[in-house]
Amino acid sequence: MKMFHLSDLHIGKQLNGYSLKENQEAVLVQIVDYAAAIHPEAILICGDIYDKTAPSGEAYTIFGNFLEALSEIKPQISVLIIAGNHDSPERLSYASPFLEKHRIHLSVFPPQSPEEHLKKVVLEDEYGPVNFYLLPFLKPGYVRQLFAENQPDGYESAVRAVLERETLDAEQRNVLLSHQFYTSGGREPETCESEQAVIMAGGLDRVDVSVLSGFDYVALGHLHGSQKVGRGSVRYCGTPYKYSVSEEYHQKSVTVVKMGRKGEEPEVEFLPLRGIQDVRRERGSLEEILSRAAEENRHDFVSITLTDEEEPYRVRERLEEVFDHLLELRVDNERTRKKLMEGGEPVPVLKPLEAFRQFYKAVKGEEMTKAAEEAMERIVQEAKEEEGI
Repeated sequence: MKMFHLSDLHIGKQLNGYSLKENQEAVLVQIVDYAAAIHPEAILICGDIYDKTAPSGEAYTIFGNFLEALSEIKPQISVLIIAGNHDSPERLSYASPFLEKHRIHLSVFPPQSPEEHLKKVVLEDEYGPVNFYLLPFLKPGYVRQLFAENQPDGYESAVRAVLERETLDAEQRNVLLSHQFYTSGGREPETCESEQAVIMAGGLDRVDVSVLSGFDYVALGHLHGSQKVGRGSVRYCGTPYKYSVSEEYHQKSVTVVKMGRKGEEPEVEFLPLRGIQDVRRERGSLEEILSRAAEENRHDFVSITLTDEEEPYRVRERLEEVFDHLLELRVDNERTRKKLMEGGEPVPVLKPLEAFRQFYKAVKGEEMTKAAEEAMERIVQEAKEEEGI
């Protein structure tokens, strides 16, 4: 069975105020073209469909057009979708009964009662059934009502407890879709600026991949860089487009997974994706940077660091005359470095949890308890999600 593994479309996202609509539409068209040429049996979309919990009408239209284009491919391809932490479950599940008639399956909430289980979709190929389990983004509080006793007290225990409720057929191939922050034996995967705001301080949201041992392939969403976590069959596919300058060297792609017989390691390959504009850095003197500008790269989203010792005349104006999507302008030279050294140690910008920890100690005269820290971290995380960070 051949599958496309996608995640973190973040439709509607802006980059420093610039719209990414045309770039997002371009990569989605490329995905449709690949699907029409290769005809995978399934396309897995592992959360963060939209960038905001309340997407714009334009964002809905972009994703609707994408699903419509996929549904027109014959033979028809099954599309499996889970909600991520950026998605509103209620909004994402709109018209789901209608979509299922077109082989588009959504799961937006984890089980809500003891009688409920993960949504399961079974597809067949020449080697028999493949069981797909859909696990949308969850917090421990989302599933505590499932357990009268031994309630989960953290993200890892919550995910483990939910998965242990499922009875996997060890003779058949089992695939999981999940949108969480997974680690392997304490080793964290690579992250970048565009996702660090939603990763919890203190490791509260970490889930070890040991909870996934019963699955033959695990399709992950949440992190923006393509990478395996522990074993090769547990993978983040990454975003289809660069959403920050820290992703400059990412090779964006469609992750194509081919599953053979039970027990065989899935084969993975990557089909390149490219937006209309690149996201990249430029560093050097003003004249060096201007000399490197060409018609094929001057429309990119660029972060520029100038190294001139003396500030050039009309520097921003001259750059904006050439680069029409300037993200930021920085200066790094001997003068600025000396000024930093003379100013002494810079005052750190504290993360919200650390700032509150210091405030708590100053007011109460004691350290925060673990329970208080976890409660505060949940409040901070919920506030970030409300703001769509």
